[in-house]
Amino acid sequence: MNKKFKYEFNRALGILFKYYYGTISIEDIESSWEYAFENELIPLETKGFILDFQKSNFDIEIDRHIAIADFYKKHLNIFGNKKIAIITQNPRDIVIPILVQTKDEGYSSRPFSTVESAIKWVLNKKQTQKHSNIKHKKFI
Repeated sequence: MNKKFKYEFNRALGILFKYYYGTISIEDIESSWEYAFENELIPLETKGFILDFQKSNFDIEIDRHIAIADFYKKHLNIFGNKKIAIITQNPRDIVIPILVQTKDEGYSSRPFSTVESAIKWVLNKKQTQKHSNIKHKKFI
């Protein structure tokens, strides 16, 4: 069996890096996280996650993006109040992380094209909220 994922925890940053390889399905995403849970690969001091898909591509039907968001919501004990940065440079693959981001609840996710920008976002303590830049006006 080919290795489809690898985990590296950067203690200095407090970020768990997860690298994906080859063609990735919804089942690969879920089973790789289940593997991490069962093998206690996610330290308690994890501040956020960077999922690197630069050496992989998605084999996911567009409408199945909801399954990824539902998985994160089901495991808020791990992902709750954390940021999940998804790195991909393939224009075809960016669609899935963008769609998942629209379903964020209890965690924040966002697509990136570089590791550097993903790290900055994950470590930024300011929580990303939808419509945070909209000023509310009182209408009379």
